Amino acid sequence: MFIRLLLLFTIIPVIELTILIKVGSAIGAAPTIALIILTGVAGAYLARTQGLDTLGRIQRAMNAGHMPAEELIDGAMILAGGIVLLTPGLVTDILGFCLLVPVTRRGLKKWLRLWFGHRIEIVRRP
Repeated sequence: MFIRLLLLFTIIPVIELTILIKVGSAIGAAPTIALIILTGVAGAYLARTQGLDTLGRIQRAMNAGHMPAEELIDGAMILAGGIVLLTPGLVTDILGFCLLVPVTRRGLKKWLRLWFGHRIEIVRRP
């Protein structure tokens, strides 16, 4: 696990830096910085609106006496998307937006369910 985390925290920033340098050399430093700021502002707005919408759905489900499992998963994904968008870089911004936009979040949720189901099945095997 340590090796995976070490690779994650070293390879992702190297990839992000490489892409930012290439984009900066293609469009210039000022537009690249503006792009980073724009994605941050757009991501913060999207995280806020999606987060408040999800919070409302959680409250409605609880008021109706239901366990808001789907809404809590959405909330966790929105939180992760917001955190990922805080890191400067285009690859992490794409991942963050995928976690924030409901259409792509649904697809990622399906994939996560399959992945967790597979992991649980492996653990249950004797």
